[in-house]
Amino acid sequence: MDKRHADLAPLSGVDDGPGLIVTRRRDCPADHFIDWHRHQRAQLLYAVNGVMQVTAPAGIWIVPPQRAVWIPPGTPHHVRAQGGPLSLRSVYVHPDVPGLPETCSVVTVSPLMRELILEAMDIGDGFDPTGPEGRLVQVLLDRIRELPVAPLHLPMVADPRLKRIADTLLAEPDDPRTLDDWAALAGASARTLARAFIADTGMTFGQWRQQARLLAALARLAQGDSVTTVALDLGYASQSAFIAMFRRALGRTPGRYFAEG
Repeated sequence: MDKRHADLAPLSGVDDGPGLIVTRRRDCPADHFIDWHRHQRAQLLYAVNGVMQVTAPAGIWIVPPQRAVWIPPGTPHHVRAQGGPLSLRSVYVHPDVPGLPETCSVVTVSPLMRELILEAMDIGDGFDPTGPEGRLVQVLLDRIRELPVAPLHLPMVADPRLKRIADTLLAEPDDPRTLDDWAALAGASARTLARAFIADTGMTFGQWRQQARLLAALARLAQGDSVTTVALDLGYASQSAFIAMFRRALGRTPGRYFAEG
């Protein structure tokens, strides 16, 4: 664990007791920030309404409608409401449950999975594992083991020469500067920066910047901004160029992506 997060206390309440799952509801106002924390249980964090940004040491995840984020046990993280309010539903899973996903990721929530999550909110912490509630929990856990991962992760950089670049692009994803432009400010050659990006993130600089723009676009589109406005604000020459990038990344146009959600 990152030394900055080594002393974080577990989130109170959710780690108590031997039950397979513990569920919690939480409503947050617009732009609300839930500070760094961790818990001993794994967490499936789902927003009934709103868009959230989840940050962990390994990167940033934007979670649009009909997606959730899976957070393995002990993972330090913080959560921010992106623009509007959030209505959160969490399922905390005992770490001894076998077969759970091992990495933090955004996952797709089917209509059935959504209903299972919502039904689980009414299950008390001391439910009978052999009764109807216990059977529902087993179906929920089976579905968690098979949740499809969505490509909505932006890995974080570790190299200090890259941090200024990354921080700028996160704040201003339309920044058009090339690695040659950044090299003059970073005190390193463009080739060195290119190698560092791949070493830190597994992506080229261009791929990382495109992913940063994609996640920024998802947050804006989910809040109701038009495709044209988002495309131009993120530095794309036209709406069609933006839609082509979106389709390559997520397999469908923005309209279809949110209609399916």
